Amino acid sequence: MSEAGLPIGVAIRSIRGEPRWWLESARRLDAAGYAGVWSWDHFIGRGDPTVPVVEGWTILAMAAGATQRVTVGPFVLNVMNRHPAVVARMASTLQIASGGRLILGIGIGGAPKEHEAYGIDFPPKPERVARLEEAVAVIRALWTGGPVTRDSPYYPLQEAYAHPVPTPPPPIIIGGETRAGARLAGRIGDGWSAFDDNFEENLPVYLESLAASGRQRADQRVLVGFQGDWMGDEAIAASPWVTAPRETWLRWQATGADGAIVLARTTEDVDALVEATGRW
Repeated sequence: MSEAGLPIGVAIRSIRGEPRWWLESARRLDAAGYAGVWSWDHFIGRGDPTVPVVEGWTILAMAAGATQRVTVGPFVLNVMNRHPAVVARMASTLQIASGGRLILGIGIGGAPKEHEAYGIDFPPKPERVARLEEAVAVIRALWTGGPVTRDSPYYPLQEAYAHPVPTPPPPIIIGGETRAGARLAGRIGDGWSAFDDNFEENLPVYLESLAASGRQRADQRVLVGFQGDWMGDEAIAASPWVTAPRETWLRWQATGADGAIVLARTTEDVDALVEATGRW
């Protein structure tokens, strides 16, 4: 492993997770040299709503204080769960307190039963897309410090100030698993995240959108996620990210990824990932 660490982040399971276990896993992965730790943004389990769930933003803030080097970020924040003005203030505080280690992943969300249970609006997809685009604009505007006045059908602001200003502001990575999501990321994001099953297919769509928006690929961060059956219990020990991490990374780097995110569900998974750094 190089002194720069691994270009691999780890999404630590939050559904059926436990806060102290999550935090200790983050500490171990930081010490092992992984690039970042990521949390899902969910409040209840899908199959069993009674299982414990680690609240994403809270644990990321704790992890930033308990680690030295890793980036921290939601994979990905659901735009419907929090007003973007509140997200802007939360993100600014965490970015400054962590020494610039926040990556703000955000997307349109996809758990309607969770929203119904909690009384959180879950409009049709076109509106959620429009809200995401507006939310990113609101967040960026508030990161200037203000005052910000914006007319909007969703998030109007009136003489809004937001200090302290995060310098530099966190990169905003748009989570988009579809071609439309890739286009949106190319248009409004500081990067794009998708999963391995269609990353290579949708990467040209993202790059075309990026070029059409007059922005440079060198200024972006493109991440590919590997979660498999994200609600299952399949161990990671046989994953190529454990058995041959360098070779696996080089394969995905060659396709156009700047980083990878793998899933750790259990202590055994974290053990395997820590041990795998010796093969780097």
